[in-house]
Amino acid sequence: MPDMKESLTHALPQNVTAVIRRPVLTDAAGIHQLVIESGALDGNSCYLYLLLCRDFSATCRVAELDGHIVGFVSAYHPPGRPGTLFIWQIAVKQTHRGRGLALRLLLDLLAGVAEGSALVIETTITPSNLASQRLFASLARRLRCNLRMEQGFDANLFAPRTHASEKKFLIGPVALSLERSA
Repeated sequence: MPDMKESLTHALPQNVTAVIRRPVLTDAAGIHQLVIESGALDGNSCYLYLLLCRDFSATCRVAELDGHIVGFVSAYHPPGRPGTLFIWQIAVKQTHRGRGLALRLLLDLLAGVAEGSALVIETTITPSNLASQRLFASLARRLRCNLRMEQGFDANLFAPRTHASEKKFLIGPVALSLERSA
């Protein structure tokens, strides 16, 4: 398994000046607006983002630039699977895309996960969301980990709403260690 610190050292894009940090309650409205404006993510209530900021801040990150939320990633450890980090939503403001900010959000999030554990990164992506597919392929390359795809959620599970099927993307295992071998 690749060493996380070594992977992060070689992976952080240097051209992004946004501050990456854990979200706080006052970020919820800005996160909600960002997700709605993304056009690609399922819009949830602002209440959900309040819960994420309060109860899941350890596994979420925001990117802030000039006092505005320009990026967001939410994740959690599924119950019964502490060695898995499920990346639920990731969004970058339209005007800030293509600068490595989404990758930087993910890498910062991974750097904050408990040291000394092995982790598998999991997400689901619709076949039409090529940007997310490229992002997670890039993350796997940067971390020097395998990326595999499996069946995710079938379209009929989203009924009565129309929603495309989602493929499950799995990256890892990633070694989360702050020690570097000589």
